[in-house]
Parts: sequence; structure tokens; C-alpha cells
Amino acid sequence: MDYYSANISKLIEELSRLPGIGAKSAGRLAFHIINMPKEQANALASAITSARENIKYCSECFTLTDEDVCPICKNPQRDHKTIMVVENTKDLAAYEKCGKYNGVYHVLHGAISPMLGIGPNEIKLKELINRLKGDVNEVIIATNSSLEGETTAMYISKLVKPINIKVSRIASGVPVGGDLECIDEVTLLRALEGRVEM
Repeated sequence: MDYYSANISKLIEELSRLPGIGAKSAGRLAFHIINMPKEQANALASAITSARENIKYCSECFTLTDEDVCPICKNPQRDHKTIMVVENTKDLAAYEKCGKYNGVYHVLHGAISPMLGIGPNEIKLKELINRLKGDVNEVIIATNSSLEGETTAMYISKLVKPINIKVSRIASGVPVGGDLECIDEVTLLRALEGRVEM
């Protein structure tokens, strides 16, 4: 039985397609949007449409941007000889928030996952290898510590090492505030292997 009109039901249905949004949350969002001032609702709709139409891949690092080359790649103050490889734009944003990395990035838009049918050709690996033909000193692999992320890191390492470019992997280990007894053995081993002198 339909409780709402067709327009409301359609709005709830479309909102519930967003990741992490269930039927109840979609309903709350729908009624919030309906009760917004018309100008605010129009601005939201316009922002969604504009983003969908204008955002594309950076021609150098393949992050999402509305320009041909993103602001990071355009910045002459960045170290263009150091490339950090990340799985997606959200990972890039996480490192940028730290404010301590001054190199550039390469966004793969995924990770190798044979179980999901994602091979090396389905992510931006060819583009990475093309970038390495330029003047590059180091590739930092910053893929996730998942099985897919580790597989991707190993694959990239095997591709890059013969080119005589330094390849490094971000350290992974115990999170700040984490109790050692709650952490799995692989993470503890990584933390031990990635230790630094104090």
C-alpha cells in the first residue's frame, strides 16, 4: 500500500539508492528536501546536476576535478617527482587533510579484485606506468590494507621495480587509541615491522 503520492515515493526511492541510505533515512531526507525553501531545494538540485555534468578526471593524476588539470597537479610548489598511488579520491583527500605530504598523486579508481572481476585493465594502472616515463624518483603505494589493496600494491611494485624507481609502501599498524589485545595478528606484525627509532 502506498502511503505517499507518486512524487514523494519517487524521491524516497531515488534517495534510498545512495550508499548508506536505507528506506527510513531516505524518507527523512525526502521530507527535509520537500520542506526546504524552494530556492534552497533548487540550489541542491542545481549543485547535483552541475557536479554530474562538469566533474571529470584530471588529465594527469585522474582525481575528480572540474578542470582539465586538478589544483594539486597544477601547483608548482608540489614535488612532482614523488607520486603517491591511492585507490580513490577520498583517500587522496584524507592525505591532503594531514597537510604533511607535498608530492602528487595517482588515483587508481579501484583495486585489483579477481573475485569481483576487476583486473589491472579496469583501474588506472596503464596511466600510472605512462606517468613513470617522466622524471619520477619515488612511487609511494598507499592502497588499503585489504586483500585487494595488498594485491594491487604487489602488482604495482612488480611493474615499477624494473624501471629503477624507488617503490615504498605506507606503514600500517596499531591505530592511535587502539588496545593491543583487540588488534589482529597481521596488524600487530605490520606495526612491529614498520617500527621507527625514537
